[in-house]
Amino acid sequence: MPRIAYLPQNHAEPEDLVAAIRQRRGGGLLNLDRMLLHSPAFARGWNGLLGAVRGELDLDPHLRELAICAVARLNGADYEFMHHAPEFLAAGGCAEQLSALHDIPVAVDDRDLFSARERAVLALTYEMTRRVRVGEAHFAAIRALLPPQQVVELVGVIATYNMVSRFLVALGVGIEVRPDFEPENSVAPE
Repeated sequence: MPRIAYLPQNHAEPEDLVAAIRQRRGGGLLNLDRMLLHSPAFARGWNGLLGAVRGELDLDPHLRELAICAVARLNGADYEFMHHAPEFLAAGGCAEQLSALHDIPVAVDDRDLFSARERAVLALTYEMTRRVRVGEAHFAAIRALLPPQQVVELVGVIATYNMVSRFLVALGVGIEVRPDFEPENSVAPE
């Protein structure tokens, strides 16, 4: 249950901002948008940042979505997971990998299910999310697998979606009804 009431689906102000969000979303407003629009300045910055993260990076979308789904699981952000699990699958991930994200420390060592790049992404995601400081070994592993621009982008994706998950969970943003996907063991955010 949201801690602050969502703005209505037909919310239209500020007009330019709502139009930009609707365009990025394909027409409608998500519960997240209806919460963010309580602060137009914050919503504007959010829309710009997340638009760039989702659509302008050189980072492989598969690795981006793997990191986002891992952040969601680590932070208990079911809303985030529900929205990004289909994106992960569309980018080449599989259901078994999504299921393995219930235990990231185990997934980091699963050589049968995850490639070296995927395991390095999961290790970096775990350290950034749980410990904030990244150990030299994990950072060296990701640097050996990705060029500098993509390392920066991956760190930015992980940092950004930690922000997103904390916003969602703190404000109790609830999952919209999505007939196309039902995440395993999904629970609405508290």
